[in-house]
Amino acid sequence: MRKTLIALMLAAALPAVAMASPGDGPSDGPGFGKGPGFGPGPGRHRAPYAELNLTPDQRQQIDKLVGGEMHGDREITERYLQKLPAADQQAMKNEIKAGQDKTQADIRALLKPDQQKQFDAIKQKEDQRRAEWKEFQAWKASKGQTADKTQ
Repeated sequence: MRKTLIALMLAAALPAVAMASPGDGPSDGPGFGKGPGFGPGPGRHRAPYAELNLTPDQRQQIDKLVGGEMHGDREITERYLQKLPAADQQAMKNEIKAGQDKTQADIRALLKPDQQKQFDAIKQKEDQRRAEWKEFQAWKASKGQTADKTQ
């Protein structure tokens, strides 16, 4: 049980880690980053497809494919998480949330005061969007239940 929980937590965290990789622009996606650790050189990782000289259109199409794969992985992870007991699900969510909060606090600590204000504003907007999304999902679920009752 414990091994399964650890594997599921790791699988749930992978899309977030992949999306957090540095990039130089909107066409940069998974595997195309130009930040530290990418490209040739001692002690550096080679980005997948870096040697293929892809066109921007090819990069965009590959980004779309990789993004679809990550979305599919997330759906699979969620499906298996639903099979865990409620207590384990909540414990996992709490642990993930604690890790996210610590990372956010560490990032904020690195920023200058004016950057911290901007960071706080961005975080507040994100929190508001999440709240609106939850509200929408609840509304959508209630609409689905009323449709089922009328049939």
